Amino acid sequence: MKSLAALALAASVVALPAEPKGQTISVPIRYNRNAVRPSASDALATAANKYAGAAGGLWSNGDGSGTVITKPTNSVDRAYITEVEIGTPAQKLFLDFDTGSSDLWVYTNDTKAGIANGVTLYQPGDSSTAQRLSGETWKIYYGDGTSANGVVYSDVVSIGGLAVQNQAVESVISADSFGMSGLLGLAYDVGNTVKPDQQKTWFSNIKDSLKAPVFTVRLRHQADGSFDFGYINSSLYTGDIVYAPAFTDKLGHRLFAVDGYSVGGGSVVQTGFNATADTGTSLLIVSNDVAKDYWSQVSGSSSQDDGNGGLIFFYPCASLQNLPDFTLSVNGNTVTVPGSFNTYQRGTSGSCEGGIVGGGAGGMAILGDVFLKAIFTVFDDGNNQVGFALGQ
Repeated sequence: MKSLAALALAASVVALPAEPKGQTISVPIRYNRNAVRPSASDALATAANKYAGAAGGLWSNGDGSGTVITKPTNSVDRAYITEVEIGTPAQKLFLDFDTGSSDLWVYTNDTKAGIANGVTLYQPGDSSTAQRLSGETWKIYYGDGTSANGVVYSDVVSIGGLAVQNQAVESVISADSFGMSGLLGLAYDVGNTVKPDQQKTWFSNIKDSLKAPVFTVRLRHQADGSFDFGYINSSLYTGDIVYAPAFTDKLGHRLFAVDGYSVGGGSVVQTGFNATADTGTSLLIVSNDVAKDYWSQVSGSSSQDDGNGGLIFFYPCASLQNLPDFTLSVNGNTVTVPGSFNTYQRGTSGSCEGGIVGGGAGGMAILGDVFLKAIFTVFDDGNNQVGFALGQ
């Protein structure tokens, strides 16, 4: 392992793909059957922390002075993880691929004792291609006032056989224990937290080597799925892909406009809001009014205030197979989540936690895993758009 001065960084350390153009890869997403799932209330609190710094976020609980990304519940394993190789020789780690953030951070032997128990660490000292980027640091602020921080290395990062040389790898020094080796952000570069020199994501660095600057996500309920890079696999969806122009905020989220929604076979409610599809969020989060409208059509349902202005919902599990569909109106078309996907988890005494929850009075909608298990999702940076189709 070598060390580079910050001045040398700008002049000589440029993350470059080591691959020829025209590449495509399909990377398995492993469903972690040993994952301990948090309650819907805890999952909603995680999302609140993540979006506290975003303009039009779920609700206001921060001063907006820092960058806020995923803070998984302590000691809760992530349900979906993907293999990544870092360094030379390759060190295999399973990371959470997060379309809602822009940092690649991992636990390493720099991490303070007691934080990363039971997870595989990245060992930069064992990699001949690792370089410490002197003067470069990162720090993530969370909506609850805590933070994570560390130093930055440059190393080879390979996913599905496609390698980026000199990829920024952020080493955790201080943070909570998140029950996984780290996280790989796939949002826009503007959300990256490294200072003084903001770094690019792995996808941003590799996309010029791909057949097309696009990636797709296919999550599955309690089963393995895939991230596909460079192409769109038509066998993973049915019908046409509905596209919408993408734009962003200061945290790098790929946002798109929603024109309205409907529940079951009801008429469209014309109420516009922005949304983002986020693999780092578990729930389908909309405004309180939209969530209440949905669950008002489920007999026996009830709501509970989460303590931060949001609402979570419960309903009799006997109705699990009869939940209404939830449809978004997007760019003159519709995207429908079948009712069978709108459960978060079974509770006790015959009660289930709903997967559609309220994030407060307004702000953006966060289309997390509840949405993504039903909907094949396309992130098309070449055409600056996002796309959705019913998964198969």
